[in-house]
Amino acid sequence: MKEYETKALVDNLPEVLAFVDSQLEEVDCPMKIQMQIDIAVEEIFVNIAHYAYENGPGPATVRVEITHEPLCADITLIDNGLPFDPLAKSDPDVTLAANERQIGGLGIFMVKKSMDDVKYEYVNGHNMLTLKKELVKK
Repeated sequence: MKEYETKALVDNLPEVLAFVDSQLEEVDCPMKIQMQIDIAVEEIFVNIAHYAYENGPGPATVRVEITHEPLCADITLIDNGLPFDPLAKSDPDVTLAANERQIGGLGIFMVKKSMDDVKYEYVNGHNMLTLKKELVKK
C-alpha cells in the first residue's frame, strides 16, 4: 500500500492522477481500466477540493493498495473535512431529460457504475471513500 498526501486543491489533481497511474502501471493495468479509474479519482478528488473544507483547502490523502488473485486496485481518498457520504443520495433518474433532472449526483453515479465497488466510511474524523476495480480485461 502506498499513499500520497497533498492539499485538496483542484490544481493538485495532475499529481494525484500521476501517483495513481504510477501504481497501476507497475502491475500493467489495461489502459481502458486505468482511464476509468482516473475519471473516478478525478470526480472524487475535485469534489473534496470544492466541498470538504469550509475555511480554505485542507489535507487530502490518496491511498492505493494492489491485491492479487484477482488483480485489483483499492483506491481510497481521505479527507478530514465535513462529514459527507456521497453514496447516501439516491441515484439520479437518467431516463429523464437533462433539464428535468435535479442538479448534482451524476458524477458519483458515474463513479458507482464504472467501479466494481464503492464504499464510504467516516472514521475518527475522516471521510474515506474507497474505489475498487479489478485490473484485468473481461
